[in-house]
Amino acid sequence: MRHFWMTIAAAATLGACGSATISHAADEPLAIARQGNFYVGGKYVEKNGDMPMVGQAYVQFQIPARQTHPYPIVMVHGGSQTGSGWISTPDGRDGWAIYFLRRGYAVYVVDQVARGRSAYIADVYGQARTQTREYAMQRFSTSERYNLWPQAKLHTQWPGNAQPGDGAFDNYFASNVASMENRDSQGRMNVDALAALLDRVGPSIVLVHSQSGQYGWPLAQARPALVKAIVGAEPSGPPAHDLVVPGEARFGMTFQDATSVGTEAFRDDPRLKRYGLTDIPLAYAPPVTPDAPLQFVQQEKAEAPDLAKCWRQKEPARKLVAVGDRPVLYLATEASFYAPYNHCTVEYLQQAGVAVTFLKLADIGIHGNGHMMMMEKNSDQIAGVIAEWLDKVLPTEPAR
Repeated sequence: MRHFWMTIAAAATLGACGSATISHAADEPLAIARQGNFYVGGKYVEKNGDMPMVGQAYVQFQIPARQTHPYPIVMVHGGSQTGSGWISTPDGRDGWAIYFLRRGYAVYVVDQVARGRSAYIADVYGQARTQTREYAMQRFSTSERYNLWPQAKLHTQWPGNAQPGDGAFDNYFASNVASMENRDSQGRMNVDALAALLDRVGPSIVLVHSQSGQYGWPLAQARPALVKAIVGAEPSGPPAHDLVVPGEARFGMTFQDATSVGTEAFRDDPRLKRYGLTDIPLAYAPPVTPDAPLQFVQQEKAEAPDLAKCWRQKEPARKLVAVGDRPVLYLATEASFYAPYNHCTVEYLQQAGVAVTFLKLADIGIHGNGHMMMMEKNSDQIAGVIAEWLDKVLPTEPAR
């Protein structure tokens, strides 16, 4: 495995030097055998004398004329986003969906339930929440200027000048949409919709980012034969308690109201994730029950001054059922607000019996990325790392 990542590091360096070749390939015509859209999941409910459908998710798909990989990639966006972020970058380059089409993958791009082209039924879904412009600048486009966590100053990869009035920033912020305030309902509905999608399209690679990262683990348990691999681009974390940094509130929790953990840089959200990685029910062995809930302990000392103190299960740790029965990649960037705790999520998964390939992009020479890695200047370089890993862990014979 060490040799494999050394090979990827070399390929990443060549990719950075050979941008003209990559650009030429991206300009070539893309042959599509079939494309379209449909909805999955959903049910009729009675509400205020009507029968609206709720829980459905919009799916856009494209199948390349030359499909060289047997499993499609299902791409699920993160918080306050829609599937549009996989199609194009804010500065107009091809997004990851198009990158993987060119690599011979069928691609299914999801708009989460109650997001984008998945209708928002306010009478059922309730109050909505959205990200402020200041939050987007602090966490994504301009984190190096705010310096709210130790790694933020390393951010260099956002396209354009990352300020309102710049075309790339304005295009990105225009894509922000509201989502359900009720995170429990949102999570359960999305896992159900994604399970229905896999029932329709068959065995697939599931690519999740940020907020949607919490769906990958219960989805693998709900459809163990259909989730062939999980690629987590900084999937939702950390375990047990969310980390809170200064600045705009995240999930309604301000730094002032969070729980002190003995450092000026970080605090803990006092709200507990009952199933460790999420509040969405997860199957463990032995089972989690009301009388036997998960128990957590926090590290006494962080592994480095710029890292959070991780929460883990109290030993003996329970094992996550089925999740580790497939390859799992955890992709971490250098400058993201996830950087202080990416390792906490990985270590929690490992303790729960899931063998995770933990890849820190900086370790293979890819520097300066924030949390929105799929939108940044070197997005193709990062997609190439994922593609190389998939080639290693999954067969690549032509699909039937």
